[in-house]
Amino acid sequence: MQLFKKHTKAQFFINFILVTSSFCGFYVIISLLILGSSNSKLLQHLHHSSSQDVSTISTNTTLDHIVFGIASSKSSWTKRKDYVKLWWKTNNAMKGCVFMDSISNEDDPSSLPPLCLSRDTSRFRYTFKGGLRSAIRVARVVVETVALNHSNVRWYVFGDDDTIFLPENLVKTLSKYDHELWYYIGAHSEIYEQNRLFGFGMAFGGAGFAISSSLANVLAKVFDSCLERYHHLYGSDGRVYSCLAELGVGLTHEPGFHQVDLNGNTFGLLAAHPVTPLLSLHHPDYTDPIFPNMTTTQALQHLFKAVNVDSQRMLQQTICYDKWFSWTISVSWGYAVQVFPSHMFLPDVVNVQETFKQWKQGNVWAKTYTFNTRPLHHDPCKRSTIFYLDNVSFGEDGMITSYYKKSFQNCSNELGSPNKLEVIKVVTNKLDLDIKQLQAPRRHCCDVLPSSASDQLEISVRECKDEELIFMH
Repeated sequence: MQLFKKHTKAQFFINFILVTSSFCGFYVIISLLILGSSNSKLLQHLHHSSSQDVSTISTNTTLDHIVFGIASSKSSWTKRKDYVKLWWKTNNAMKGCVFMDSISNEDDPSSLPPLCLSRDTSRFRYTFKGGLRSAIRVARVVVETVALNHSNVRWYVFGDDDTIFLPENLVKTLSKYDHELWYYIGAHSEIYEQNRLFGFGMAFGGAGFAISSSLANVLAKVFDSCLERYHHLYGSDGRVYSCLAELGVGLTHEPGFHQVDLNGNTFGLLAAHPVTPLLSLHHPDYTDPIFPNMTTTQALQHLFKAVNVDSQRMLQQTICYDKWFSWTISVSWGYAVQVFPSHMFLPDVVNVQETFKQWKQGNVWAKTYTFNTRPLHHDPCKRSTIFYLDNVSFGEDGMITSYYKKSFQNCSNELGSPNKLEVIKVVTNKLDLDIKQLQAPRRHCCDVLPSSASDQLEISVRECKDEELIFMH
C-alpha cells in the first residue's frame, strides 16, 4: 500500500511536469507567432512609411511648392523683364516677387511676377573697394522672400533678372531632395579663377540657387547678423554662402544651373550639356544670340518653343554614328545637331568646344575652365556641320518630331561630306524622368534611320539597352 502511494505521487509529479512543459512550449510557440506577425506588420508599416516618404518627396513636389525671389533694379528691369516673361507662368501658377530699388506701374501684371520694393539697407556697412553696395539689398532678397509668408512652401529659388529658369525642370530636380532637410543647391562658375576668388563652395547667384524651406526659415532669422560681419565681401551670393557656412551647411552641386561667365559664342557649352536637366541660363546680354540671324530675345523665344514641348530633354546630348559615311552625329535636343565628317570617340565628342571667349582678361587661371574643352579645328572642313533647330511638334501618336536646318556651309560639298545635307529630322518620345533616373542619370542612344531624301538625315533617340555601348559599330 505504501509502495502504491509512492508510485502514485511520482506519477502525479511526472504528469505535472509534462503538462507544465507542454503549456510553456505552447505559450512560446504562440508568442513567437504573435511576435512574428507583429514584426511583419511593423516591417510592412516601416516599408510603407518609407515608400510613402519617398513617394511624397519624389512625386508630390509641384511648382506650387516653390517661391521665386528675383533681384532687379529700375535701371535693368525695363529690358530684362522680357527674359522673365519667357519662363514665368501666368494665371497665378507661380509664387514669388521681383525685388526692386524703386517701382513704376508700367508693367502688365498678367505676364510678369509682382514687383516688391526692397527694404532700406543703409544701416549695413559695405567696405569692398570698387564694389556696389546694392549687393546688400540683393542679398536680403533671401530674407524678404521668406517674409512674403507664402503657405505650403518647400523650396525657395533665387536668381537675377537675367537668369532664365526652366521651372518644370526645377520641380523635377528638386524632387530628388527632402525639403525638410537643410539643402543649399546651386552651381559654380565655368571659370576657375572666379571660383578661386569667390569660393568653390559658393552657389553663383546669377546661375540661380535653391534653399530648402526648413533651412531658409532659419537663415532668414540670422541673416542680418551675418551682413554685419561680412561687410568686406564683394557680392550678394558671397554673403549668402558665408552665412550658410556659419550654419554648417555646404553646397549641393547641381550642374544644370549655369552662371555662363563667358563672352561671345556659347554654342560649345550648350551643345555639350551634362546628362542632367537644364535648370538655368545667365548673362544673355554678354553673349551672342544662341541662334544665328536672331536677336538675343528672339533666339531665347525660339529655344522656348522646344522647352514648351519637352522641357526635360532640352540640350540633352546624344551621340550616334553613320557607318556608311563614317560620320559622328551629336544631337543636342531642342538646340542643334552636329555632323562631324569622321569617326570620333564619344569622350572626345562630349568635351566642350571652345567657341567662346574668356570672361575676363588675366592670368592663366582666367582662361582655365571647370570642364574639359577641345579647341576648334584650324581647318574649317574638319569641323562639324551645324544644323540649328527650325521647328518642333508633338504628334497625335505621342512622338515628338524636331527639324534642324543647316545654318551655313563651312567647306566644299564633296561626295561623302555632311555638307550635302540640308535638314535633319529627329524623332523621340517625351522625356519624363523618374526619381531613379534623376539620381543615376544615363545618356540616351540614337539610331540613323533610312531616308528617301539624299539631303535629309533622320535620327531616332531612345533609351539605351542594358549592355549597349555608344561607339562606331
